[in-house]
Amino acid sequence: MARDPETIEREIEQARTALASTLDQLTVKADPKKLAESAKDGLRVKLDNPKVKYPLIGGGILVVVLLVRKLLK
Repeated sequence: MARDPETIEREIEQARTALASTLDQLTVKADPKKLAESAKDGLRVKLDNPKVKYPLIGGGILVVVLLVRKLLK
């Protein structure tokens, strides 16, 4: 059974509207500033974890001690 042109046009317009909405959502999600902010927040949360924070501090102190020791030799 053939569909009438008005129904086809209506379906095309609905598809265009849905596509435009999807593109708008992708544009918002792919915003470089938001991506960078999200990465920065994720890193901050990871570094606030004591299991990560204290070994990094210890490693930093070790590097400083080794550098000072090498400079004083």
